[in-house]
Amino acid sequence: MHAPEPSPKQLAQSATNQTPESSPTPGPSRPGKLIRLPLVEDRTGLGKSSIYAAVKAGTMPAPVRLSARAVAWREEEIDQWIAARTAAR
Repeated sequence: MHAPEPSPKQLAQSATNQTPESSPTPGPSRPGKLIRLPLVEDRTGLGKSSIYAAVKAGTMPAPVRLSARAVAWREEEIDQWIAARTAAR
């Protein structure tokens, strides 16, 4: 009798269960995505003034300086901030 083929889930599990010597060496991790102010405003529902006031108060992650006149926020930090606000509800 013929054995059934493994499902995609089983194939994925077997790929992650490899021994350390058979797995490739880990490369440098990819940095998170940086998002600009309009997207931060959209995601948080806050306006520019409220965002900068929260940064100054230390209740919101600070932006990363991209150049002399440009900043962005780490997407992961904004997502964590949103999750913390939701959990505090």
